[in-house]
Parts: sequence; structure tokens; C-alpha cells
Amino acid sequence: MSLFRRIFFSKSKSDQKNKERHIDDRSKYMPEIDLPIDESFMMNFKKNGGKFLYCDNDNEVSDSFDKILLENDWYEKNVCCFDTALEHKFSGFNLNYVKDISASFFFATCEYLIADNGAILISSNQLKEKKITELPDNFVILASTSQLVKSIGEGLKGIKSKNKNSIPSNITTIKDFEPQKEKDFLSYGSSSKNLYLLLLEDL
Repeated sequence: MSLFRRIFFSKSKSDQKNKERHIDDRSKYMPEIDLPIDESFMMNFKKNGGKFLYCDNDNEVSDSFDKILLENDWYEKNVCCFDTALEHKFSGFNLNYVKDISASFFFATCEYLIADNGAILISSNQLKEKKITELPDNFVILASTSQLVKSIGEGLKGIKSKNKNSIPSNITTIKDFEPQKEKDFLSYGSSSKNLYLLLLEDL
């Protein structure tokens, strides 16, 4: 059983809540707890307001995607997608795949998942040359557990390693997933998105 499965489907939910409370209650002067990168990502991603759907296999990915569409009434709606492989993989969901940024939601993969701050690292491979602010307010991101890295630096190294002949442009992160939350001055100007993460276990 994977760590994600143990975390989300533990028999004792109170134990997990107590653990999270213990971490939250620690003094800011005490040393940081060095969590595994998957657990660190999960906690930071949820703190950022992201919606997380862990999937053991492709069937669970499809089921979770179906639930997202039903919850938001996105069936038979336009979805902005620049990835033909995703369009083919999810062709049975009665969606209109378009390049129109006024669509109901944006559907994409990502480069990496950053544990240190719970962010999604993306590039022109997913965005083309669009700015985050130009895309729909709603995102659905498909990723796998093998894309988890500790830091942005590791993610950038991974991008460079995978794309030696042509490093993608437009590399950026999304780490604010609560569009309606009032922003403080530190987050002013950042791009917030209502984001669902479909995370497929592939390790």
C-alpha cells in the first residue's frame, strides 16, 4: 500500500488529524520536520487550497475526472487543452476540446510537483505561450507520483535533463488555488486558480 493510500485511507482518521495538529502547533523556533517529499507535497498543496484526487490506476483517474465534471456541470462544455494525447485519452467524456481560453476549464499535464511549497511546475509544453492569467480560472491537472520533487531547483534540473535539445520556455509555477480568497500584499499580482490535481500512482 502506497504512502498516499495510507494517508488518505487510514483506518484512524483521528490519528492523522492529531499528527497534523501536532505539526501545526510546533513553535516557529523549533527545527523543521523533514517529511518525505510525497507527504510534504500533500500538506503544502492542501494548505494552498488545492483539491487532491489520488488514483491507483487509469480506471480511478477516469472515475475521478467524471466526478469533477459532474460536480462542476462541465459535461458538454468547452475545455481548453493544448495536449492532443490528453484529448485522445479522455475522448469518451463528451467534451468539446478547444484552444479557446474562454472555456470552462483548462486541462493539462505538468512538469513536476514541488514538495517544498505544494506548487505545480509547468512550461510551454503545457501552456504554449499563454500566460497563466490568460487561461480559465479552473484547472484540472493530471500528474503522476514519479513527478514529485523536493524543490523548484530539482524540477528545473529535470526539465533541462528531459529537454536537452530544446528547453521549453514559459516555465512557471502555480501555488495559489483559492481564487476567491482575499489576497494579502505578499501574494498581490499572483495568479490563483481553482485547481484539481488528478495524481496517478506510478511508482
